[in-house]
Amino acid sequence: MDIEEKIRKIEEEITKTPYNKATSHHIGKLKAKISRLREESLKRSSSSTKGRGFTLKKSGDSTVVLVGFPSVGKSTILNQITNAQSKIGAYEFTTLDVIPGVMEYRGAQIQIFDIPGIIAGASKGKGRGREILSVARNADLIVMVLDVFNPHHQELIWDELLNIGIRPNQTAPDISVKRRKIGGVKLASTVPLTYMDEKTIRSILNEYGVHSADVLIREDVTIDRFIDSLDNSIVYIPLLLVINKIDLADEDYMDQLKEKFDDALYIAADKGLMVEELKAEIYDRLKLIRIYLKPQGQKADMEEPLIVRRGATVEDVARKLHRDFLKNFRHAKVWGSSVKFPGQKVGLDHELQDKDVLRIIIKK
Repeated sequence: MDIEEKIRKIEEEITKTPYNKATSHHIGKLKAKISRLREESLKRSSSSTKGRGFTLKKSGDSTVVLVGFPSVGKSTILNQITNAQSKIGAYEFTTLDVIPGVMEYRGAQIQIFDIPGIIAGASKGKGRGREILSVARNADLIVMVLDVFNPHHQELIWDELLNIGIRPNQTAPDISVKRRKIGGVKLASTVPLTYMDEKTIRSILNEYGVHSADVLIREDVTIDRFIDSLDNSIVYIPLLLVINKIDLADEDYMDQLKEKFDDALYIAADKGLMVEELKAEIYDRLKLIRIYLKPQGQKADMEEPLIVRRGATVEDVARKLHRDFLKNFRHAKVWGSSVKFPGQKVGLDHELQDKDVLRIIIKK
């Protein structure tokens, strides 16, 4: 029996089992088994496709992957926002390879990948789907593209992403599991747990071979979230929903659609409609900021900023520039919104903000 068949049988058992307090630990154990099997499947898939299939070589300041069913307009979007020339056709499976492009925006070099259109069952290997979706696992942002007349594809793609170990628009569970050799499981939580009891937690830990550990839970965690905290294959990636070809739909239909998908960005890529807004939204979702560097005795370079993530500190910038900047660091001076006055002296732990000017002073 292959892994997918085992998963299917366990899913059937979960469906047949009524969920209540008495059965929650059993369901937790079954879900943990599925998670372990999927983790194993991912490892096998990555090792079996090594040296062939789709590869993603990351470069630039961030990486974005366009995901969607065939013929939703991903190639057109790529061509509109980057320097790429992806083949465009009004038929399915035009893109048979991963097509890269670079979007230059506010000083950032953002790598955009157009991957082949996925199909239902992609995460189980249909249409080379597992290889295709594995590219998205390495992205800093996923842009899910839907055809305006097929919005129901959103649920299908979402399920495929979940099955391949991607958790769109989620953060990692606030759970710490420190394994020990002896002593059993010691459980502590800082919040009341309304979804799980101690028996369920122990059942899941046992399924993962964890018999001695200090477990600290800082959120009212569900069974699925607790399992995710134990699964090393899970990745947490922000997702932007884009609905394309809106020029083909009438006003009443669009009003209904916007009510259902109020967080989506609506565009018509082949007409260039809302393309600039798409660029801005991608940049914002990546949480990038610009830092302008001021060498000692010189003017700040306001032409080519250093691009870092929001929340970056002086230490992060120093490390990115050169290890000697960190090794020989004395102090830094900052001009901008992150300080109280221009040229304020700061240390390595100072958090920078967009458009700050930074001068790092090192020991001579």
